[in-house]
Amino acid sequence: MPETYAHPVHVRPAVLADGAALGELDRATWSTLHAVMPRPQPPYEPFFDERHRPEDLLVAEAEEDGGEPRLAGYVRLVPPTPLACNAHVRQIQGLAVAGWARGRGVARTLLRAAFAAARGDGANRMTLRVLGHNAPARALYEAEGFVVEGVLPGEFFLDGRYVDDVMMGRSLAP
Repeated sequence: MPETYAHPVHVRPAVLADGAALGELDRATWSTLHAVMPRPQPPYEPFFDERHRPEDLLVAEAEEDGGEPRLAGYVRLVPPTPLACNAHVRQIQGLAVAGWARGRGVARTLLRAAFAAARGDGANRMTLRVLGHNAPARALYEAEGFVVEGVLPGEFFLDGRYVDDVMMGRSLAP
């Protein structure tokens, strides 16, 4: 049975003006559950730079308890390499959902929009990396068709313990 949510989620391409809100979202959702970089400290770097461009992101907007629609999350989708022989692959290199928007289907909606966008760009495969201890993310990815394709055991030392780096992938064939 399809999931239904009280407040619809709208996905659109990111624009440069989203930078400040995306930076705030990143800082608010930072956790060793998914982040391998240290917690950001002021002064904060701009969200967008040469490597992180608005055209690489889809953003989700949703209403927070009857209010106006606002930024609820994003997914960053890029070619994994600049090689022509790898141009058929897109890689998720970031997915975040605001705390108030969790449990409303925002991440699932973003993933499905990313699949459609990647197909529209001619991709037929999608990959990602997720930390081994991030059970909620892994469950979502598996529910959306990703399978584990490799594990780098103990690749990161986070919060006093070694954590696996898990590579996942899926076909984008209809």
